[in-house]
Amino acid sequence: MTDVLVIGYHAVSPTWTAALSVTPDMLERQLTGLVNRGWRGTTFRDAVLDPPAEKTLAVTFDDAFASVLTIAHPILSALQVPATVFAPTAFVSSSEPLTWPGIEHWDDGATASELTSMSWDELGGLAQDGWEVGSHTRTHPHLTTLEDDDLRDELESSRAEIVDHLGVCASIAYPYGDVDERVTEAARAAGYAVGAALPRRLARGTVHRWPRVGIYHVDNTWRFRLKTSRALRRARSSSLWPEH
Repeated sequence: MTDVLVIGYHAVSPTWTAALSVTPDMLERQLTGLVNRGWRGTTFRDAVLDPPAEKTLAVTFDDAFASVLTIAHPILSALQVPATVFAPTAFVSSSEPLTWPGIEHWDDGATASELTSMSWDELGGLAQDGWEVGSHTRTHPHLTTLEDDDLRDELESSRAEIVDHLGVCASIAYPYGDVDERVTEAARAAGYAVGAALPRRLARGTVHRWPRVGIYHVDNTWRFRLKTSRALRRARSSSLWPEH
């Protein structure tokens, strides 16, 4: 039976203590452990639609932090594991620092550089190296709060920008993991083949609401092993596991 494990990271930094950042050493240890236990890496799209191995791994990075290119990419390349980056296209196009509710307090002082986004050329380089670039909308809003026209614009415009720059965009990750049936239907209508969520309950959803295991700063080696274990993932897919 094929087991598909999709894990979700954000930034990578040796010094940034934000919840959404992991250290390079921890990232390397976590992924090396998975590879050594027989997991085979692929892109998010392929993991969902055409998993290549009995133990299929998809590593994803939300937000297109520049640290994913400078720090994570060399680590994953050494392990021969491709990944998927979900980019908020308004920030990539403007070269403005990444900022939205939840990370805006990091934009002053020593941590400001951590909010640097990748450019289109840098994302293109990752794509040429076998990585997937998907959408994280244009401006990183809570999609479930948007009116229909604004929701459609966030989904369609971001996908169009990625297609214009890179030629293809098949996937989306919903900012904040904020998704419902209306949003998934809008994503399907906008042309996305697959969508990545971050639910508490890991019950297998549709291809447009595929569950990921979120990995954060607090997830040391033992927590990571536990969170990615088949036993806990099976427990988290139970209807007894709380959704919120």
